[in-house]
Amino acid sequence: MTTTPHRQNLATPVTEPDGDRRPVITVAAGRALAVLRIAFGLSFLWAFIDKVFGLGYATPAGKGWIDGGDPTAGFLGKGTSGPFADFYQGLVGDWWVTPLFMVGLAGIGLALTLGIGMRIAAVSGSLLYLLMWSAVLPPENNPVLDDHILGAITLVVLALVAAGNFWGLGRWWGKFDLVQRYPWLR
Repeated sequence: MTTTPHRQNLATPVTEPDGDRRPVITVAAGRALAVLRIAFGLSFLWAFIDKVFGLGYATPAGKGWIDGGDPTAGFLGKGTSGPFADFYQGLVGDWWVTPLFMVGLAGIGLALTLGIGMRIAAVSGSLLYLLMWSAVLPPENNPVLDDHILGAITLVVLALVAAGNFWGLGRWWGKFDLVQRYPWLR
């Protein structure tokens, strides 16, 4: 006959569906996530500004969008490789590609920097990252992962933990009737 030590009957924790509740995180973690969110937002905004004005970083001086340059033509035309290169190269010069790309950079950057529309920013930013990743397959230093995949994952995490509520306008944004009615706008 074996005996089992006496166990107390402890209550099983009740878990609730996540829904639209704000995640509970420490203040220090919230601040760290806010810094990460703002840094990602500013990186999108910087890409937008450099491509608009041709500041000589990623976009050569005099080749900015306001100078008549096409911010997507160089990368799509010459920078793509791998199985989808023909698809991306076929997009060069299409009237909708550059405006959509530029609006995406500005919108994602503003949303992340301000902490509003985090879910939309996460989805659209992740899509942009995944498209850029697929344009240069396989990645140079790893057969699968690169900074685009890590960026996409980061954006999703920032949205899931409501990082816009720390050092951002996320809480204020979430009080709007429209945002409360359509939580995907958070």
